This record gives sequence, C-alpha cells and structure tokens, in this order.
Amino acid sequence: MIRTHSAGGDFGPLRAEFSLPESFGPDVLAEAEAAVLDPLAERREDATDLPFVTIDPPGAKDLDQAMVVEKTAHGFRVHYAIADLASFVPPGGALDRESRLRGQTLYLPDGNVPLHPPVLSEGAASLLPGEIRPAVLWTIETDEAGEPTATRVRRALVRSTEQFDYETVQAALDAGNPHPSVAALPELGRRRRELAVRRGAVELQLPEQEISGDPDGGWVLARRPRTVVDAWNAEISLLTGMAAARIMIDARVGVLRTLPDPEPEAVDWLRRSAEALGIAWAPETTVSEFLSRLDPGQPASMALYADTTRLLRGAGYTAFDGELPALTTHAGIGGAYAHVTAPIRRLVDRFATEICLAVSAGREVPEWVRAALADVPDRMMASDTLAAKVERACIDQVEAWVLAEHIGGEFSAVVLRADENKAEILVEDPTVMAKCAGEKLTAGERIGVRLTAVDVEKRKVSFERA
Repeated sequence: MIRTHSAGGDFGPLRAEFSLPESFGPDVLAEAEAAVLDPLAERREDATDLPFVTIDPPGAKDLDQAMVVEKTAHGFRVHYAIADLASFVPPGGALDRESRLRGQTLYLPDGNVPLHPPVLSEGAASLLPGEIRPAVLWTIETDEAGEPTATRVRRALVRSTEQFDYETVQAALDAGNPHPSVAALPELGRRRRELAVRRGAVELQLPEQEISGDPDGGWVLARRPRTVVDAWNAEISLLTGMAAARIMIDARVGVLRTLPDPEPEAVDWLRRSAEALGIAWAPETTVSEFLSRLDPGQPASMALYADTTRLLRGAGYTAFDGELPALTTHAGIGGAYAHVTAPIRRLVDRFATEICLAVSAGREVPEWVRAALADVPDRMMASDTLAAKVERACIDQVEAWVLAEHIGGEFSAVVLRADENKAEILVEDPTVMAKCAGEKLTAGERIGVRLTAVDVEKRKVSFERA
C-alpha cells in the first residue's frame, strides 16, 4: 500500500476554497450550552431498561442511532432510538438559523464541520454508551418476512449499553456470540434485503475510497471495507425511513427523499452494456434482481455498476402540505422513504421527525415545522451538492499527495467506462479513480497503467495504458 509522506496533509486550503466555517458564533455556542438540559425529560417514556447498542465507524462521537432487534412469535420487533435534536434546538433561535445555513455535517480527513456544536453533537444529544439521553423512539413490529405490521413513535429516555463498530459486530456474529441486542439483526437484515429486491430497489456496490491517517502523520488511500453488517444496519434505517414516509403520506404533510424511476430507454441501454461486458441478463429478470446477483469484486461487475449510476438521476427532497406530490417514491429504495434517522448530522431529519411525532400523537403539526417545508428541501439540496464536492476534493487531494513521488510507476487497474481514446479507471492499490489515455480500452477489462503526471495544487493525476 502506497502512503503519503508525513509532510503532506494540510486541508486548510481546501477548507478555504469551499468557505467552510471554522467554528460557531458566540450566540450559537451560548444557546447550545444553555440547551444541554432536556426540558421535556419529565414527559418522556422511560425506556432505559432496553439494552440499546450503537453501530458506527470506529471513533465516532456523533451517535444518532441505537437499536435493539428482537425475534418475536410473529416476526421481529425493532426498537430504534434516534437522537432528539428538536428538544435542543429552539425554533427560530441562533442554533436553528445556523443549522439551516449548514444543512449537514461535512466530513474531512482532518476533522468534520459539524451541523451542531460539539457540546450537543458529541455530547448532550449523542447516544453515547452509559449515558441517559433524550431520544425519539421508534418501535416497529414486522411479520416473518420483515414487512412492517405496526409502528409506534414517541419521545423517550434511553441508555445505550455498548458502542460497537461494524467490524466488531461482524466478528462477534462470525464467532457465534453476538450481543443479544443484535442477535436477530442478520435474519431480519436478510429478509429486508430480499424484500428490497422484490420492491425493485437498485443498490450499487461500487468500490468506495477511504482516507485514513498514517502513523507518521500522512494519509493512506484504500478501498472502504463493507461488511454484511453494514448492509443489515442500513436496512434498519431504511425500514424506519419507510415507516416515516408512510406516516407523512397518510397525513398528507411531510418531506420525502425522492428519486424518479429510470426511463425504459435507460434500462434498455444498461442491458446492452451488460451484453457488451459479457454478463448474462435474462429478459424476465428485473434490474434489481440482476444487480443483486452480481459479484462486486469482478471487473465486469464494477464497470456495470458504474454504468448503472445513469439510472439513478434526479434525486431530491419533496415537501408537501395538503396535497400529495406527483412523485412520492425513491427508485433506489423501491418505495416511499424519508430521512428521520440522522438528525445530529442532517437538517431535514429534525423536521420530518416532528411531523411523525405530531401525527402519531394525534396533534397538529407545529407551525414552525410547516413553515420550514418551503425552505428545507432547497437547503438540503445545496448542502448535498457541497458535501459531494468536498468529499471528491478531499479524495482527489489525497490521491495527488499519495502519487506525487510515483510518476512513471505502473499499476493494475480496472476500466470502468471507455471512450475512443480515454477511459475512467479504478486503480486497485492505492484505490484511485482517474482518467486514463489509451486506444481500444474496453469497459470491464483489467489493464496495466502508467502514472504520467500529478498536479498537487489542482488535485489532478493522469495515467496512460502501460
């Protein structure tokens, strides 16, 4: 694995380029400090007897979610505790205004740019182990197949008993001694995955790049490991988001995450791509079924996943109040879905959650929430765009740092997309996505490439076929 030298690694210029805030204003910090006491504590259900656990990346402190998954006589019961940010953020106050400007937490290799001050996001609001915390508690009953049969959502007090990461949970499951709170997660996760394929959900398993710190102070680029626990954990969040969408659709007020279905012409084009890559695709097999059977480690599969991104275009946030919008579904998920499970890190979740709480309790949706529906979708789209640009810039920067002293070196790569005289490639070690010059390149082909140029300031690297 190739590493940077410890002299590299300053993301200050990148932060300045995107005008990322370095801190919070004194009014925001003062309001956050004053909000650490929960004003609704006496009116919350006491759920501290449930043995919640969290599953997050190693070292995470902004813990939005904690779970208990149980097998029942009729299926499964999911207790999903979500950090209750609305109880810490007075509507119209300094915290509220600042969070609307930021939209979401931005993650950079040298530290994040949080949506909320750390006294809340990594302290009073975070579901840290051993601490009693205010939460919005979702309890979802499912049948044997994993289909929801009943949903209950209310404010509660919870206590997380353990903080796990994905690899730890995976290792315990593999060893046959999982924590009791997630012992039923594999079975429910598998059933939810089966339902997702039947719904027509489109999941892309493209290789993801991960930046980690070097012991010498530099940075390492690698492929992000993805365990099956990642997928099962995501299914619990998706189950909850789909339950939230159902509540809002039935009440005719809410904000959904939407994505239009791909056009038939796009699906036909993907079938032709699969044929060109030599991947058999039976006429009666749906896109979802076909993709779920691919081996993501194979070069041809990687190339096809790269092509499939063209099917998933037009994602947005759709707010409504009174009349349902024309589009209420998300093609990537295969159904209606809403963001409600990450309010520490994402603005829209706070408002969607308040709608679900009000509807479930038979109360009117608060006016401050209804008023925000005209504004929050645009703020989320803007912050999504910024987050994607910052993530890409960080990866491009580290790629340039990592490769700067290896000009002329040769590497193994997979061709993801190819035109006449150039291609988009995935270099396998270090994990780099880049452009490559060369004639007669074929998507899905594994080739040797030579690094021809690196521009550290412009964050550009260039390859040619070796």
